[in-house]
Amino acid sequence: MSRLENDFGLLGEEAKAYLDRVHGLHIGGREVATRDSYALCDPTTGREFARAAEAGPDEIDAAVAAARTALNGDWATLRPYERERRLLRLADLLEAHERELSEIETVCSGRLLPNTAGVDVGYSAHVLRYMGGWATKLEGQTARLSVPYIPTGDLQGFTFREPVGVVGAIVPWNVALGIAVWKIAPALAAGCTIVLKPAPQTPLSALRFARLALEAGIPPGVLNIVTGSGPEVGELLVRHPDIAMVSFTGSTEVGRKIAAEAAGQFKRISLELGGKSPVIVMEDAEVAAASEAAAWAIFANHGQNCCAGSRLYVHRSLYGEVIDRVVAIAESIELSAPLLPDAAMGPLVNQAQRQRVLRYVEAGLAEGARLVTGGTAPDHVGAYVRPTVLADAEPQMSSVKDEIFGPVLMAAAFEREEDVLALANDSRFGLGASVWTRDVDRVHRMTRALEVGSVWINVHNALDVALPFGGWKDSGVGNDLSEAAVLAHTRIKASVHHHA
Repeated sequence: MSRLENDFGLLGEEAKAYLDRVHGLHIGGREVATRDSYALCDPTTGREFARAAEAGPDEIDAAVAAARTALNGDWATLRPYERERRLLRLADLLEAHERELSEIETVCSGRLLPNTAGVDVGYSAHVLRYMGGWATKLEGQTARLSVPYIPTGDLQGFTFREPVGVVGAIVPWNVALGIAVWKIAPALAAGCTIVLKPAPQTPLSALRFARLALEAGIPPGVLNIVTGSGPEVGELLVRHPDIAMVSFTGSTEVGRKIAAEAAGQFKRISLELGGKSPVIVMEDAEVAAASEAAAWAIFANHGQNCCAGSRLYVHRSLYGEVIDRVVAIAESIELSAPLLPDAAMGPLVNQAQRQRVLRYVEAGLAEGARLVTGGTAPDHVGAYVRPTVLADAEPQMSSVKDEIFGPVLMAAAFEREEDVLALANDSRFGLGASVWTRDVDRVHRMTRALEVGSVWINVHNALDVALPFGGWKDSGVGNDLSEAAVLAHTRIKASVHHHA
């Protein structure tokens, strides 16, 4: 067997048993079959390995109804510490099923096993535990009131937080279970219920997670999973009148449509959208560390990260050396099937994504960028693209302006700090940026000047659950992670008590 094709014989027995069948929806704690299904295909070969359910309007109505019933039922009667205990138990179950879940995710997405195990399972357990702790820490305020037009008696004011309601969540395929947990955990900690739509390519880990949630004691209907091969399922979910909040991670184009639709019904939204994050290497940077980080900022997860370091700006005095170091790392990466234990880079999620990435490479070359390495795909049916570096990039190039979502790095040199800030901010996106320098004063200046939601200093893409993660400009509104994500799933109610 070619090293570019998954060997399903490497899978553990749990993943094997789970994968090879038609998977229904998860509604009200039960698996629900549908009339139609669609194929799930192995990114290394394009061959079908399972099927998933096609939800329609009736199934969306049923899922939202189940979530609404649970919102006002068993879930609402649990005390905060009981919600916390169930989320903690779910984190333990997630870790206990690490191999099964990581293998399911790897087969669906083409991502490496260390990535799916470390992020989709390990980090997700961390998120569940952090968010579970917030269930017991949602507080209000008290105040003695004035109300001048009520002249007698004593007036006391109180505020408290209630769950916003049923949340509709839509997540992408690039970190499928990990981002699903980013949506699920704060919603449940706040007392909400949720209907989640995974990406068409990667629905199985979320479906398996929903079964573990039942095992953890989370009541039926609190977490529902609906799947489908096209955009219709997400559109039905966003438009549904009983959805109080939409939480979405995906493209800016889809996010803009969701925002417009939600505005008409005054739904709350949280949109984490595209990115074109710059990596900035100043003249005083530690070259070896900055170069290695710049390489993996774009090549990790095969470049399929919303905050991938897809634009590299290097001070001219270091430009040649940094490019050479990044290229050496790129050329050392062997493309391999992601189930192999020594795989360094697997395929993209499917052939359509591969063609999209290659078109952007061709456009970059046509617009004048210089190909340093990569830019091609192996002669194989798998959705592989070789790690690619295009140098001497200019701001007007489509491959610099647009999110490619693949292992393609656009690099350019700069002379002065103000020049690189102008380059970095010359983007419709504003998700993240990293700066490599030893100058503390410069750190403060550039952190304030960069038009992004997250600035990393001498590190890239360091996401901690204690810090909010969200974008500016076309990178979205709202935040995942941190206390901010929990509070976003609550609404404040004020109460006035009059004592004669």
